[in-house]
Amino acid sequence: MNTILISDRATIAQRQTTKIQQFDLLQPLRQWFDRLEISNPKLAKFIYKAIPAQCPFERDIVLFDRKIAHIPPMCKLNPLYDQLVGLRFRALCYLVDQCGMDIS
Repeated sequence: MNTILISDRATIAQRQTTKIQQFDLLQPLRQWFDRLEISNPKLAKFIYKAIPAQCPFERDIVLFDRKIAHIPPMCKLNPLYDQLVGLRFRALCYLVDQCGMDIS
C-alpha cells in the first residue's frame, strides 16, 4: 500500500512552491525598487508627483445621471504595485522628515 504522511505532503508542497518562486522574472526589478534610497529633494518630489496615491483607472460610467457600470481599480493587478507604493511613501517621508516640507 502506498501511503504518504501529512508531513511528507507538506515537504512536497514546499518543494513545488520553491520551484515556482525561482522563476520570478520581476524579482530583480522588485529588489531594485525596494533598495532605491531617496536622497535628493528633486527626485523625491518627482516620485511623489508621478506615482498616484489612488488608482487612476477606477471609474463610474454614468449615462443620463444613472450609473450603468463601475470599472474597479486595476492597480492591484500590476506586479510592481507594492514596490511603487512603497517608493512613493519613502519619497513622502523623505520630503517631510529630511526637507521639512508640509505635504497637505
